[in-house]
Amino acid sequence: MKQHLVDFMDFIRTQGVIGLAIGIILGTAVTKLVASLVTDIINPVVGIFLGKLGDLKSLMIPIYHTSAQIGIGSFISALIDFAIIAAVVYFGVKKLNLDKIDKPKV
Repeated sequence: MKQHLVDFMDFIRTQGVIGLAIGIILGTAVTKLVASLVTDIINPVVGIFLGKLGDLKSLMIPIYHTSAQIGIGSFISALIDFAIIAAVVYFGVKKLNLDKIDKPKV
């Protein structure tokens, strides 16, 4: 039984399961925080520069001769969310040396 446990742990370390799990956990945990940062802090500051338009998410590009609009502000807001989440996960993994946990494949 002990050998099966050792083999199982070796399998997990070799296949990179720990790194994947850490990435999912960190990404999930950071998502709400970053969304709040972008929505509640960054968008209103950008909104100051947009003037009477308001916050970033309301920035739209009209498509002429139709009533359709391209939600460019919403896209930019999502892009900022992604960049911040990626940076937090990257620097978190590097700072905690979590990139060294997985065992290299032989």
